[in-house]
Amino acid sequence: LEALKEPCKVTLYSDSKYLVDAFNEGWIYSWRDAGWKRGKDELKNPDLWARLYELTEKNKVEFIWVKGHDGHEYNERCDKLATSFADSFNTEI
Repeated sequence: LEALKEPCKVTLYSDSKYLVDAFNEGWIYSWRDAGWKRGKDELKNPDLWARLYELTEKNKVEFIWVKGHDGHEYNERCDKLATSFADSFNTEI
């Protein structure tokens, strides 16, 4: 979303039900209004939620949930990319 040069209509697929529901169920607005808190507790990764929220305000984003590891072509591809990237870090001390 950050790479978009002008406002666009975007369909965002995610296997994170939490992410999709945050936007589709409107939780994101109450979190924002509460200073990125969820009830009395601070939301995890508030900087990322705020950043994503700002990007959805600039673009028309439709969030669609897909079941992870269920053969969805692009979800499987993203999983491979993310896993490969994470594995590329040398964790030896």
